[in-house]
Amino acid sequence: MHEPEPALKKAMNLLKELSEDEEFRQQYEARQKFLRDQVSMKEGAREEGIKEGETESKRKIAMNMLNLGLDQETIVKATGLTSTEVKAIQQEK
Repeated sequence: MHEPEPALKKAMNLLKELSEDEEFRQQYEARQKFLRDQVSMKEGAREEGIKEGETESKRKIAMNMLNLGLDQETIVKATGLTSTEVKAIQQEK
């Protein structure tokens, strides 16, 4: 019989340690939870950054459309901004 692959052997050893040592298992699970939480926070921050960028782009487009003299209703339809948001941009001009 041949020797298992190194990664498989490492996983088998870890499984053996986890099943034999309750404290080690709890530490391992806590570490795994921490790593999952980190990934989740990074993903959330990335999505928030994308949304902020999209909103800023819409605001710039709305400003350009206002400068071209387009009406508010057209700008709302074209950008997806609310009429309140377009009014606020108009007042910033």
